[in-house]
Amino acid sequence: MSKRDYYEVLGVDKSATEREIKKAYKRLAMKYHPDRTQGDKAMEEKFKEVQEAHEMLTDSQKRAAYDQYGHAGVDPNRGGGGHGGDFGDIFGDVFGDIFGGGRGGGGRQSRARQGSDLRYNLELSLEEAVKGKNVEIRVPTLVGCEPCNGSGAKKGSTPTTCPTCHGQGQVQMRQGFFAVQQTCPTCSGKGKIISDPCKSCHGQGRVEKTKTLSVKVPAGVDTGDRIRLSGEGEAGEMGAPAGDLYVQVHVREHKIFTREGNNLYCEVPLSFTRAALGGEIEVPTLEGKVKLKVTAETQTGKMFRLRNKGVKSVRSGSVGDLICKVVIETPVNLSSRQKELLDELESSMGTGKDVAKNRPKESGFFDGVKKFFDDLTN
Repeated sequence: MSKRDYYEVLGVDKSATEREIKKAYKRLAMKYHPDRTQGDKAMEEKFKEVQEAHEMLTDSQKRAAYDQYGHAGVDPNRGGGGHGGDFGDIFGDVFGDIFGGGRGGGGRQSRARQGSDLRYNLELSLEEAVKGKNVEIRVPTLVGCEPCNGSGAKKGSTPTTCPTCHGQGQVQMRQGFFAVQQTCPTCSGKGKIISDPCKSCHGQGRVEKTKTLSVKVPAGVDTGDRIRLSGEGEAGEMGAPAGDLYVQVHVREHKIFTREGNNLYCEVPLSFTRAALGGEIEVPTLEGKVKLKVTAETQTGKMFRLRNKGVKSVRSGSVGDLICKVVIETPVNLSSRQKELLDELESSMGTGKDVAKNRPKESGFFDGVKKFFDDLTN
């Protein structure tokens, strides 16, 4: 008995796209599937007929051979890839799209690729990062070609569906039970052919351009933070959406302050007389100078905290502190009179046990050293 025309079996025209063929196949496969027809032999034969037609017409090479030579140009049983009733495979094709599984279904259809994301390194001073600012940046990128509106085709013409892959961007090679998908060699996976390319972009749909963008840097950003500019990356292929631009923040080192989180740290040099007597000194903040009260007998390395003089968090809005570390400075370039006064001060503190009263750390250290050597000799 002669075979029916594959297009007639599926009820589609010879110009039907693969998507239309698959849609018709799924509808008929569900209608005639043996699990639904309860052993009806006639329905089972129709199911096999639908399966064979689907296999031939969704394989670009087999379809081309069939269109040219009819049934004589194809052998559905060659290589074990015929219509032997692989019901599990059919269930995957029929129900895969519904439940997100299967062998890819509509996912094999080619889509123009979205544009690539870009990164721009933005360097800021600490003051700029803490206060925030608007900056203009220049970014070299690919933008959609205006004359062809990103299509790649000359104005007045449009891309046509690739005849090899029928717009899918991929061709399928079958070997027995295995199917291998490859990028269509005719359209390079785009699914479209441009016969009359745009002269401005030479059929690419994109051209190189340096864009000037305004970036609002929020107050409180720090090194490693990223600012996302949606849609400001490279333009997509053939009118597909553009990627994003990520502005990567780097804050330069500051001469006075060091930042850790929302807190600022700085070292404050202090004369040993002021450290001993105490009093008020001026210390810097990002907002100007403020008074800091130093307690008497302050030792080097002591930390003083100034509340809410740090950085406002870009996320929570809380404000950090300024931590001032005191570093006692030994005087240099002393005059003769200054040296005499220091000698008098040193003498006034006495020796031996009297030292512990004015310099307890020094006394404790040497007491420890003495004990160490005593233990060695005993």
